[in-house]
Amino acid sequence: MKVLIGDIGGTKTILRLVEINKNNHYETIKQIKYSSQEYQTFSYMAEKFLDGFAIDKICIAIAGPINNNSCKLTNLNWHIKGDELAQEFHCQEAYLLNDFAAVSYGIINLKESELFTLQEGEKNNNSPIAVIGAGTGLGQSFLIPEKNKYRVFATEGGHSDFSPKNELEWQLLKYLKNKFGWERISAERVISGQGIVAIYQFLRDTKFAPESEEISSQIKQWEQGDNTIDPGEIIGQSALTKSDILTTQTMTMFLDAYAGEIGNFALKILPYGGIYIAGGIITKILRLVQDSDFVNTFLHKGRMKPLLEKMPLKVVTNTEVALQGLLYYESIALSI
Repeated sequence: MKVLIGDIGGTKTILRLVEINKNNHYETIKQIKYSSQEYQTFSYMAEKFLDGFAIDKICIAIAGPINNNSCKLTNLNWHIKGDELAQEFHCQEAYLLNDFAAVSYGIINLKESELFTLQEGEKNNNSPIAVIGAGTGLGQSFLIPEKNKYRVFATEGGHSDFSPKNELEWQLLKYLKNKFGWERISAERVISGQGIVAIYQFLRDTKFAPESEEISSQIKQWEQGDNTIDPGEIIGQSALTKSDILTTQTMTMFLDAYAGEIGNFALKILPYGGIYIAGGIITKILRLVQDSDFVNTFLHKGRMKPLLEKMPLKVVTNTEVALQGLLYYESIALSI
């Protein structure tokens, strides 16, 4: 059985064609990474990728809410409908999953070598597991143990309100409201790739520190419409060298907000089974996480700190965990 699986995000999409046999073993036939914004539709991208290959099923993870096997992506102008995909590509079925539901399925079978531990905690296998990750947006999901397996639940928690913890974050909130004319600011507006850029612009525009000529030139090019530039990547890589005050402070604020939101999410579901931080950003800046006050900020919940100290906190270093989750969903959850 040939299955097209894919991890679709607002920035990039990874497509993989696999052959799954009756023993649920799979072999990868081909895999390609695309820039999502270079394609008007997913169908056009998939057609180019398949290049004549016939497929039996489609199973794709999408960065957005799934309703009746249909999804309008949050950060990309695509509307994908599973039934229409199945007809278009002449296959049996096409399943759409929320991207962090797919990540959650991938978490189940991760090896310790694919994880970096920030806090050991006291793992309880009978408790929920939390999954959170910043990339183009901010994904959140959780797993509940049930009959020696896990049930996965996707959420749109990244769109809950951003909650400032100090005066600088309050100023950031006011800045974003004034700059964009938004009535409210979601956590995703700050804790994401777009959030990194927004924090930098806030610090720059409020004269927190002088801007370096090199960073300034690249950010201005992007602001003027040069889509070949990834400003979040530039800011993050600069902060790793700790040679620029603005980029260093940007990432300090970003990580502080990130850790605080992870703590908020943890208090809502009490994931003593573990908290797994995924997404496209965390692995690139892991050294910054290690050097920062990330864990202490996560724990900074007053009287609830002892609860959070019991929760294992781990970074997922496998950047294709969503694809692994889709394979698990296909071969195990659906019992092909």
